[in-house]
Amino acid sequence: MSETRLAATPALGQHLTPPSEPAVAEDPASAFAHFFRHLQGERMASAHTLAAYRRDLGYLAELAREQGLATLTPQDIRGMVRQLAARKLSGRSIARILSAWRAFYRLMSRDFQWPLNPVDGVRPPKSPKRLPETLVTDAASGFLDALPDDEPLACRDKAICELAYSSGLRVSELAGLRLADLDLVQGEARVLGKGSKTRLVPVGRAAIEALRRWLLLRPQLAMSNAATVFVSQNGTPLTTRAIQLRLQHWQKVLGLPDPLYPHKLRHSCASHLLQSSGDLRAVQELLGHASIATTQVYTHLDFQHLAKVYDAAHPRAKKPDEDETPQVK
Repeated sequence: MSETRLAATPALGQHLTPPSEPAVAEDPASAFAHFFRHLQGERMASAHTLAAYRRDLGYLAELAREQGLATLTPQDIRGMVRQLAARKLSGRSIARILSAWRAFYRLMSRDFQWPLNPVDGVRPPKSPKRLPETLVTDAASGFLDALPDDEPLACRDKAICELAYSSGLRVSELAGLRLADLDLVQGEARVLGKGSKTRLVPVGRAAIEALRRWLLLRPQLAMSNAATVFVSQNGTPLTTRAIQLRLQHWQKVLGLPDPLYPHKLRHSCASHLLQSSGDLRAVQELLGHASIATTQVYTHLDFQHLAKVYDAAHPRAKKPDEDETPQVK
């Protein structure tokens, strides 16, 4: 069997291209290849997920250097964490990298009987929790109302923004939405989310109207074989990057003071729905979160809103210098 070996210190973030030969425990390149086949075959990982794992395993290949991957210890992994932190990677980024490494070693232990998972018990450095950025309700409505729809690209962009805010879709879900998955009569869309899981989401009235206007204009741009709802001016499926750039374009055109991006519309949808309904499970289902713990971040946003309202309105919440000095009679 010919061997294809992974360079001991690939450039940071270099994609690890899986070789085609069967994996063997002693060969790092083949071990990585086996892991990628597992991601594609058993877990049906998306291209975006595969790219993220390649980047994260690139750190492992680089930091391990000449040391065999199967012989690394928790002490070695902690040393790597310190090196990553020294490069100014955030705690969240290091946590993601450790999760990828942990999954890799778990599979190696299962399939090749590697002696231990050296990542188990290794924690990333703590970093401050960042709450999702959202638009206030009036700002979201004002932005969507201000978007023009007088020509095909603007009409398309308005439909994208209305759908993102209406149904809380990820940018990858917006780009991948197919015509066959959209039912405007019933007001729903079938969405392919993370882990190739599908879910049915409602589509609001304003989004339905915007989508109908766009679908009337879509044949002017779309190639005959284009299956996605949103296409570029060349008629090909719109990419996630193109959607991000179009929102940046409208932020500048409309003179919005804060950055605008697809996930902000998704966050805004979740936050406003939770404020109105208080139904955390419904928001979890809408967003396609595997764990409700992920959805619970929006309860913190809801509490922040409540706290601001309380501080502004409750007579016993005002600071002494904000209220008149009481008169004792």
